[in-house]
Amino acid sequence: MDRQKALLIFGAAWLSAAVLTWVLYKSTKTPQVAKTVAIQAAARDMPAGTRLEKSDLKTVRYAEKDVPKTAILDEKQALDRPLLFPVSANEAITSTKIATTTGASGLAATIELGKRAISVPINDSSGVSGLIQPRAHVDVLFSKTGSMAEAVTTTILENVEVLAIGRTTEAPSSAAATAAAANQTAARPPTPAATVATLLVSPEEARKLELAKNQGKISLTLRNPLDHNALADNRPTTGESLYVGATRPKESALRTVRVEPPVERQEPPKKEPPKKEPPKPHNVIDVFRGDKHVQEIFQ
Repeated sequence: MDRQKALLIFGAAWLSAAVLTWVLYKSTKTPQVAKTVAIQAAARDMPAGTRLEKSDLKTVRYAEKDVPKTAILDEKQALDRPLLFPVSANEAITSTKIATTTGASGLAATIELGKRAISVPINDSSGVSGLIQPRAHVDVLFSKTGSMAEAVTTTILENVEVLAIGRTTEAPSSAAATAAAANQTAARPPTPAATVATLLVSPEEARKLELAKNQGKISLTLRNPLDHNALADNRPTTGESLYVGATRPKESALRTVRVEPPVERQEPPKKEPPKKEPPKPHNVIDVFRGDKHVQEIFQ
């Protein structure tokens, strides 16, 4: 009996050792499956200034421990935003490599090649009462004041994109707009409205706009962003066109009274006295008496 017990104990010990050896072998040889996270990466090599589109991005999986802190997980967070730095294919897209959507940082990278950004002054009247927001499309009107015959208004630019209002480069969300409205009703004074609109134009349009700013008044008209049609009639509007179809006031009411400067009265030129005729020559005879000299004059 003692021998059988010893064999059983030996067999049980051997079996336990074999099982432990197998478990240890499997734990060391079987690859460990690490937890991964899906992030957005570059689908191709792209230079700085590239505005990201869906075809420029792809989803890759990184080990959770290797994911950058600023990595972009959602594709929507990167779409339509320009790169601030060049990236290589398969490189992770991070928030530090693309322009922000709420501030003015990286604004130069959003300007299309061949375009320029120029600012124009606006107020509640010329800026459609603050309804113009970034990414809106506007027409630019130029007005030159003066008399009824000199005043004129014309559309100098059409379908221009608004790059920024003040230092805001993105239209506020509905929640932000609600919060702004609530702030205006609070006891503290409201934030002053922006007085500058930055437009995206060509170099030639920028020169025309700069000249118009210094020669008259600039106003913006808001248009539907889907409306890309040019004006059928872009003739300037003058004072004469204000009375089309209406009773024209009397001509005297429209005539500009011009006050002529007083004319200085000129005195007639003074007459010069007649010149006297030179005296007729006389007959002169020199008479010498010793050391004395005498002239005798005869008529």
